[in-house]
Amino acid sequence: MKKLIRIMCVGVMGAIMFGACDSNTSPTGTTDNPAAEVNITDLKIAYIHTDSVINKFDYYKEKSEEIEEKGKRFESELSNRARGFEQEVSSFQQTAGNMTMNQQRAKQEELVAKERNLVSYRDNLMQELSADENKLYNDVYDMIQEYLQDYAKEKDLEMILSYTRGGGVWYADNSLDVTESVVRGINDNYKKKSGKADPEAASKKEETAGPESDSENEE
Repeated sequence: MKKLIRIMCVGVMGAIMFGACDSNTSPTGTTDNPAAEVNITDLKIAYIHTDSVINKFDYYKEKSEEIEEKGKRFESELSNRARGFEQEVSSFQQTAGNMTMNQQRAKQEELVAKERNLVSYRDNLMQELSADENKLYNDVYDMIQEYLQDYAKEKDLEMILSYTRGGGVWYADNSLDVTESVVRGINDNYKKKSGKADPEAASKKEETAGPESDSENEE
């Protein structure tokens, strides 16, 4: 899948600066809504490699495997139908000499119709798989966007951008990269919502955290 670009930082900041300058040029010399001003230096920004988040998202991996298996079944069904059609064509070629002209014409029309049906069947299968893939991507984007809203609030971030090679952002400090944190968080969130969380793993985690918390309290 294509990497989603981090929003153009320069463009965003430029728009903010323009808006601030425009509001400061009011006839009274004051802003209409001072509380709405945003100081660029105060912006808390992070970024993710969106393609990495998607490819490591358990929901995406599970559904991709389901679509892949469905595609294999479709391919097998289509191959069986194609082989049957080829055998019928081959049989006709071998026996056509024993048929009357009307019989040959009727059989040819029948084979043409079957070929059209086969092509239509193939196209329908491809369209169904394509629709499944499009729905998956839409669902995944929605799920990531929903999670990032909560993640931003939790981490006190005003903006989470998407960074990719050749995109609008040519440099971003690695310290702002929260990709792995988002991957862990969104997978944990998905496991909880889907009931796939590992109770034993959670129990072990609590047991491990317990002694550390006690030692910290003693200190």
